[in-house]
Amino acid sequence: MKMKKYFGITLIVLSLLLTGCASVPMASSDLDTKAKTFNPSPDKASLYIYRNENFGGAIPMSVDVNGRILGDTAAKTYFHLDLLPGKYEIQSHSENTSLLEVNAEAGNNYFIWQEIKMGVWMARSSLQLVDEAKGKEGVKESKLIKTSVSGKDIPILGTASDVQEALTPSDSLRELDKLHKDGIVTDDEYKIKKKQILDKM
Repeated sequence: MKMKKYFGITLIVLSLLLTGCASVPMASSDLDTKAKTFNPSPDKASLYIYRNENFGGAIPMSVDVNGRILGDTAAKTYFHLDLLPGKYEIQSHSENTSLLEVNAEAGNNYFIWQEIKMGVWMARSSLQLVDEAKGKEGVKESKLIKTSVSGKDIPILGTASDVQEALTPSDSLRELDKLHKDGIVTDDEYKIKKKQILDKM
């Protein structure tokens, strides 16, 4: 009887985690509207990373590009960056780590869908490069997340070995400190992510 009760409580908690809504800092409506014009500069690529599902909404999922932490996504949110042409590696962190590489060309839009899936203890994510029509639709139904990282802060990668060099613990700690200071990540998220980085040192 106790086992059934425990199992029932576990299901309720899990359901709340997967269907609730995490809170992330949002950009102004003006910036959101501008990003949704989908008009990249002729000398840059426009990158959108969006999460347009309510499933797993209570679980924030951090995103980094070439080792630079942008912050966390929540349900119906997206990041937008204007990048110089080149190679970029995007990572999404939740119960798992999903990785996707993009070779960005000037004047093009790139849409990456952060798909949410059921995990063992919490939601998992899967990054997918989608076509322009699907990407625009997903971004339009989402809101722009505030981040202190811009395209000029992100280095261009040349080879796969450069990725590991960009993701050094000291670089990650500096980026995390900056995001915490700017209020992009909360105190609790800061402690958790800092421990994860230090464990790799």
